[in-house]
Amino acid sequence: MLSWEYPPLIVGGLGRHVDALSHELGAAGHEVCVVTRGGAGLPDGVHEGVRVRRAAVDPIALDLTTESLLAWTQAFEHALLRAALPVVRRWRPDVIHAHDWLVTQCATTLAQVTGRPIVATMHATEAGRHQGWLPAPLNRAVHSFERWLVGRATRVIVCSSFMRDELARLFELSPERVDVVPNGLDADAWRAPARARLAARARYAGDGPLLVLAGRLVYEKGVHTALAAMPRLRRELPGARLVVAGAGPQEATLRAEARRLGDAVHWAGFVPAGDLAALLGAADMVLVPSLYEPFGLVALEAAAAGTPLAVADTGGLRDLTFAGARFAPDDPAALAGAVAGLLGDRSAARRGAARAQRIVRRDYTWTAVAKRTAALYAGYEDERDRITRAGAPTATP
Repeated sequence: MLSWEYPPLIVGGLGRHVDALSHELGAAGHEVCVVTRGGAGLPDGVHEGVRVRRAAVDPIALDLTTESLLAWTQAFEHALLRAALPVVRRWRPDVIHAHDWLVTQCATTLAQVTGRPIVATMHATEAGRHQGWLPAPLNRAVHSFERWLVGRATRVIVCSSFMRDELARLFELSPERVDVVPNGLDADAWRAPARARLAARARYAGDGPLLVLAGRLVYEKGVHTALAAMPRLRRELPGARLVVAGAGPQEATLRAEARRLGDAVHWAGFVPAGDLAALLGAADMVLVPSLYEPFGLVALEAAAAGTPLAVADTGGLRDLTFAGARFAPDDPAALAGAVAGLLGDRSAARRGAARAQRIVRRDYTWTAVAKRTAALYAGYEDERDRITRAGAPTATP
């Protein structure tokens, strides 16, 4: 596994994904080595069956938060490759699993050295994040790295059929080269105790239904759509309150939009996972109004919590057939109608939520995701043989 983030160095969901997947694969008996970013006080080692090799930080003054992302990426990839090469000199992997574009050069070099296939998981695309266009040179450079990685990979894994179609369109990639494996979660972690759910409801709920929206406060998450829907929702569901759990660059703008709504909207800020499970479990409904969503992990989390769910009919959310209600993205009236309609029959909403919870516990746990991923690895044997026959060098065991 090659990943630019891995616990405790976490930026978003990618690091948690690699952590959970690698540990489930290790628990199933596979030999897994994660090569990732290092830092002060972060040694190499073996943790719960997974070997972790961390790239030393180079002694140069280059900060991801202030310098060019591409310059930082080039330095990081050099360090990552220096950490990975000694590993493959002593140990021959069957698969090099690269997570997103920031490890493209390292993955390509390791594939040449070992003769092993690259499996690339694309968690999102730069064009998708920008609603189909690439506004600046940096965006176009990232897009070119993505094209390089998926073109070089033997197979590509994505989290939804939407992402499969997006890669086929953006990179002229045959859909047959792309496998869909959904994201996973620890379903038990999202079933908060009754006492915690009651405490969350006492803290956040008003006199009417409690609606929750959780996610990073960026435009593509569609928070503005939920805010615009609140006046109609308050008319149809008196006392309804929306709790927004999250932080991000759009927060000040969104708060300004919500001032006219008074106490109908509560801003909870960033909520840790344990507290978020209680909040989702306390809600009458969870909203996912995204404009662009490769998958929609919060929808899984809400379903695992046993809460009715209303999602935008877009992106990877379309694969989540257990959602209780759907609405057109960026359409406040459609959102309000879907929520009011679902909450108009509480018994049906609860039955749907119970069904969704069963589906998540069956199909979306990390155990299920790792099993599907391992089956795909095994199916790449013919591809690996083809690469070896083409003349790629092999590593010495």
